[in-house]
Amino acid sequence: MGWKGGSPSREATITGISIDTRSLEPGDLFVPLTDARDGHEFVPQAFAQGAAAALVRAGYSRQPSDGVLIRVPDESGRDSVLAALERIGMAARARLADTARVIAVTGSAGKTGTKEMLRACLKACASAPEKVHAPEKSFNNHWGVPLTLARMPADTEFAVFEIGMNHAGEIRPLTKMVRPHIAIVTNVLPVHVGNFPDGETGIANAKAEIFEGLESGGTAIILRDSPHYERLRAAAVGAGALERSFGDADSGADVVLRSVGVASENPHDSQVVRAEFAGRGERVTFHLGMQGRHLGMNSLAVLLTLDTLHCNLGRSTRALAEVGAAAGRGARQNIRCGDGELLLLDESYNANPASIAAALASLAAINDTLIRRRIAVLGDMLELGENAVQYHVGLKDSASRADLVFCCGPNMRHLYDALPPEKRGAHAENSEKLIPHVLDALRPGDAVMVKGSLGSRMALVVEALKNHFAN
Repeated sequence: MGWKGGSPSREATITGISIDTRSLEPGDLFVPLTDARDGHEFVPQAFAQGAAAALVRAGYSRQPSDGVLIRVPDESGRDSVLAALERIGMAARARLADTARVIAVTGSAGKTGTKEMLRACLKACASAPEKVHAPEKSFNNHWGVPLTLARMPADTEFAVFEIGMNHAGEIRPLTKMVRPHIAIVTNVLPVHVGNFPDGETGIANAKAEIFEGLESGGTAIILRDSPHYERLRAAAVGAGALERSFGDADSGADVVLRSVGVASENPHDSQVVRAEFAGRGERVTFHLGMQGRHLGMNSLAVLLTLDTLHCNLGRSTRALAEVGAAAGRGARQNIRCGDGELLLLDESYNANPASIAAALASLAAINDTLIRRRIAVLGDMLELGENAVQYHVGLKDSASRADLVFCCGPNMRHLYDALPPEKRGAHAENSEKLIPHVLDALRPGDAVMVKGSLGSRMALVVEALKNHFAN
């Protein structure tokens, strides 16, 4: 597209949009947003890296090395550049063909994994794989959603967005930009519960905001087993949506999970999911390239989406076998250790009570005769409010299924002290201080799972393991 800015005689051809000079490509429009630092500080650097133009506020002072500048008027009380990015995103959404279909995913856990499953399956439904648009990363906040919209090609046939929140009211404006035809709520869990005086009820209400952006005649897909199902369903129906549900075999959901188990031919990486459309007795079986019953359950939301879109279920679900877990979100890696190997399960991106329990269940369920010990390395779960200690101690039974447990952080200390003595590996104040204890304990044949909230910095443990055993 061509934009004019800076001076009337200058024109730039823009081939992409970037908000970060670290990932900016030549031809990108640079959008300098403001957080801890003012993004306008990086405008000259963006041009040095080949930016075609920069979207800047009206008062920005041109620097000698600057190229084409697209100035936006100041807005009272708002970041004018972010507001302009939002308008670009909404314009990109508005230009989609009437036949295009947009899916939005929210939930306390599983958003990114569900988005990646949808991306893979929809490529089998589209006329060409490049007609499916979704963010490469977890761009689910007030920056990431409009950026993903703005990057969306005009000929997109299927688009998938994930929408997150830390507080009430954050999903509402984002879903109204996205205007999904299908909105999925994977679950409601005590994540960021410290920000909600009314606890999980408040979280459920905040997640239900996603239905407010649904296009007329849209579909809401909800976990039937959730204790907040009726609240979510009422919000969906109130927004004029058709409600469909997924859940366990006895839940009364539209699609139910009959079984989920390890695929014997590849025990580290995949599992077989057997599901049934309860109302019509149709059974569907597919391989999922990630382990964990919770992931099998989320795949049912994908199945419902494909059915709603009238995709060929057999052809599209075959893609699920190739969907692997991302770094920090369940990725598995065999690492050389002494005269053997250890299995690293990287769950370090984030954590809440339900996701840690699910990760511990996946660790316990590893079906491999070469695994000798199952070891959990756990960091504090954050933003849990006044009940944080109880949430951590409440993991005792799940954690006790591991052979050895290492913990860091003040709240995980309570879990560590509650464990049987033979299960206690070590406790440390933070992840950096825990690393030497973990490294010293690991042996060939161990499976080690690392998980904690992002602020607990458990990724440092993962990197230390990789670096130590690579030498």
